[in-house]
Amino acid sequence: MAKRDVVLGIDIGGTTSSFGFVERDGTCLAQTTLPTMPHEPATFLVERISRHAREAFTPYAASHQLQGIGIGAPNANYYTGTVCNPPNLDWEKSVPIVNLFRAQFDLPAAVTNDANAAALGEMKFGGAKAMRHFIAITLGTGLGSGIVVNGEILYGADGFAGELGHTVVEPEGRICGCGKRGCLEAYVSAPGLCRTVFALLAERKQESLLQHVSFHELTAKDVFAAATKGDIIATEAFAVTGRILGRKLADAVAHTSPEAFFFSGGLAAAGEILLEPARRSMEENLLQIYRGRIPLLLSGLQEVNSAVLGAGALIWSEMEH
Repeated sequence: MAKRDVVLGIDIGGTTSSFGFVERDGTCLAQTTLPTMPHEPATFLVERISRHAREAFTPYAASHQLQGIGIGAPNANYYTGTVCNPPNLDWEKSVPIVNLFRAQFDLPAAVTNDANAAALGEMKFGGAKAMRHFIAITLGTGLGSGIVVNGEILYGADGFAGELGHTVVEPEGRICGCGKRGCLEAYVSAPGLCRTVFALLAERKQESLLQHVSFHELTAKDVFAAATKGDIIATEAFAVTGRILGRKLADAVAHTSPEAFFFSGGLAAAGEILLEPARRSMEENLLQIYRGRIPLLLSGLQEVNSAVLGAGALIWSEMEH
């Protein structure tokens, strides 16, 4: 019996990294998540992912043939196959991530920004199958964005186009992981939400379920849980986060006029608690010609890791061209 072709899709994040084996139709086998350990060198992560991937593939080796490797990573350059100065990873200035994985598997490999990978997954397997213009936004440790125009990922002149997370919302604002001040990511991300909670706690005297949680222990999940219980501070933190996000979505609409925005990642799991204030803020800041036309949607790949599928979609499309 002929073996079924699969590719290895890898999503490298600031906190966790995931991989899975993606068939041509989007079926994902043996999805696994590992801690990224961001303070270790990149070579350690590549070796750990490769070792675990080989182990995970063992039950499928008799029926499936591994054909290639797709990688989604922060600050990845599709053109050069490198990861450059990733904001939440203590790596070298430029890491040849494609060559490192090729050395492990001796297979075709390609890399793109993790949010671009999510966009590719959305377009090939998810809610954007019928769309040619949309923006995928990943909300986790950081804020990533993949911009699709005319059915193609927007890479720009040097491979780094589409960094909405590092557009400025407050010129003298919070320090971002990238080293700049006031980036959208410093406000609209899991850590950004927690920073907003502490800013609100410092400004107000209202009772909150979060007031006795230390800065280093508070998580976005804690804030979400408190908000679902009606906690005023937690609810306001999501409202503030949504308002900031909505303003920048309105700017993005002015640039590319997308059919929709798709959201994935841990913070996106908050759903309407975040998206409702973001939608209202976006509409308030849109040009009249765009109003009422652009939905904010959760990823159509919520049951699986959209970035893993997207990384798979990347290498599938590379091999099909």
